[in-house]
Formats: sequence, C-alpha cells, structure tokens
Amino acid sequence: MAPSDYNVVDLATSTKRELNQQLHALAANTNETLWRVENPQGQHALAVGLDSPVTVEIAGHAGYYCAGMNKQATIVVEGNAGVGVAENMMSGKVHVKGDASQSAGATAHGGLLVIDGDASARCGISMKGIDIVVKGSIGPMSAFMGQSGNLVVLGDAGDALGDSIYEAKLFVRGKVKSLGADCIEKDLRDEHKADLRRLLDEAGLPDVQPDEFKRYGSARTLYNFHVDNAAAY
Repeated sequence: MAPSDYNVVDLATSTKRELNQQLHALAANTNETLWRVENPQGQHALAVGLDSPVTVEIAGHAGYYCAGMNKQATIVVEGNAGVGVAENMMSGKVHVKGDASQSAGATAHGGLLVIDGDASARCGISMKGIDIVVKGSIGPMSAFMGQSGNLVVLGDAGDALGDSIYEAKLFVRGKVKSLGADCIEKDLRDEHKADLRRLLDEAGLPDVQPDEFKRYGSARTLYNFHVDNAAAY
C-alpha cells in the first residue's frame, strides 16, 4: 500500500494511550483499516484489545503484551516482541518478524500467531485454541498445560515440552530436548498433515512439508488423580 493509504501514528509525538484510544474507537465496518505505528521504541501494551478488522503495522520493536486480547485485527511487529505477545488473543492474526520473549500466545483462545524468529520459554502456555507457528526454535516449558490449538515449530524445542498438556497438538521439525509430564510422541496421521499444511501455508511456508514434523500430545494419564502417578503432578 502507498503511505497515503495509512493512518500513521508517530509515538515520538503521540502517546501510547492516544494510539490505543484511536484503535479502540474504530467500528467493525470502519474504512480506516490501515494503520502504521512509527517509533514504537519497545513500548509496552501496543495495539491491545482491538476488536475491528484492521491492519496495524508496528515499525520496530514492541515491549510487553503487544496485541494482547486481539480480536479480528491483523497486527504486524516489524521487529522483536517482549513478554506475552498476543496473550489471550481471541481471533485475527499477529505476525512478529523478529524474535518473541516468554509466554508468546499465552492463554489465547483463537487466531494465528506467526513468529519468524525464535520464541523464548513458555511459548503457548495454557493455549486454549490458538494456532502458533514459530519458524525458529522455542524455549523450555512451552505449551505447558496446553488445552487446545496447534503449536508448530520448525526449529528445536527446549526442556519439558508440553508438560501437563491436555489436548493441544504440538508439531516439531527439529529436536526436542525433553518432554514434560504426560507428554508423548504420537502418530502423525493424515488429518494432522492436513492441519499442518493449512498452517504452514497461512504462515507463508508453502515449501515446508508436513512429513518433516513429529507430533506430540497428551498421554492422558493425569486427567484423573491416581496414586501411582502422584510424583508426576
């Protein structure tokens, strides 16, 4: 798009509060669908709580909780993102073109989070329906207590992947340092390959093949307390 098509907010001269107020005021049928945020300088809580089908480009690094509680919007971070990017997202898309810090996509119920670089610890913690595609590697305790949704990792995974997982599906192309409690490798069936194909295409990865991944998920031994499994709780 041409620069004239954008509503540009320069955080060198405007405040974060003013930015978020403008975005929150947009109606579902708004014509002001293209926004660009200049000079973000790693500020926290940028573009949070949006509920309209707009596109927001953040021209640099974002701090904590960027795009949290997102609904409908497409938010692009043209740098790195701090703790909790896309936390509790409901729908829409968040695309981080750099690396993400801890707890990316935490507790999120829906939508798609794409991270071009690496994600730190606890990526997808308590995920509740979100789809996450990480083109690099992820840190330890990722998908801890993951309830539903898909986590796709093209690189490696750190310690305790999927610890205490419920029904989230984890797909890793690289090495897994260790699996957490009640997480096991599972068969990669045709329906999982179809889900992977869809997610890889949505993340702009048409040349990556689903067969390159391994699937991990719940062994379902911790759903109900049993004394023989007490040490795993």
